[in-house]
Amino acid sequence: MLVEPRYAAIKTYILDGIAAGRLKPGDRVSSEHEFGALFGVSRMTVNRALRELKRDGVLVGVAGVGSFVAEPRPQGHLIELRNIAEEVRARGHAYAATVVDNRRLKATREAAACLDVAVGTPVFHSLIVHRENGVAIQLEDRLVLAAAAPDYGTIDFTATTPNEVLMRVAPLERVEHKVRAVIPDDRTRALLAMAPGAPGLLLIRRTWSGGRVVSHAELFHPGDRFEFSDSFEP
Repeated sequence: MLVEPRYAAIKTYILDGIAAGRLKPGDRVSSEHEFGALFGVSRMTVNRALRELKRDGVLVGVAGVGSFVAEPRPQGHLIELRNIAEEVRARGHAYAATVVDNRRLKATREAAACLDVAVGTPVFHSLIVHRENGVAIQLEDRLVLAAAAPDYGTIDFTATTPNEVLMRVAPLERVEHKVRAVIPDDRTRALLAMAPGAPGLLLIRRTWSGGRVVSHAELFHPGDRFEFSDSFEP
């Protein structure tokens, strides 16, 4: 019979407490000294358990104060194409958006390659910051084929989202996803209020409708306050 390592037993104790509701987000967990006495182990063993739970985002540490149960990270979906406003509201949180840019232009060489069209083709470019409870969780940088959504540039994206509009005017036919770990440029970092050097997650999404690419979106998320999670049945 396999015996669970003592540091793993401490992790299980904390995780079970969270699952059962005995420990809630913001609650302080026992100190290294207290756990050491409870489990009869060294502080080094306790430190490993707490360190791994912090690495996994279960706990957060406050220097000189202790370790606390972390608030759940907002999650995005990869397989299911969901509207970010609905995701935020489904968590019982407040959603808001700031539109940085939304205008019609002629496709540059780079934009044309993203949408598989000729250089100079009319497209829309929108740049939107999405917020959950006032905290920026996504910068959406999107190109849209103007022929597929002629009114895109006139829409108020503080009241709706590009996802909602495109699902209505260009019914989804195919989706392509790519995910990368990236370090943001200065503008992205400023719009998302990220600390210098903080990593990010970039989801690149292309969607098709009517046999053509209608949208190319680069969805940038702060890596320390967002994660992707999905499941499917084969």
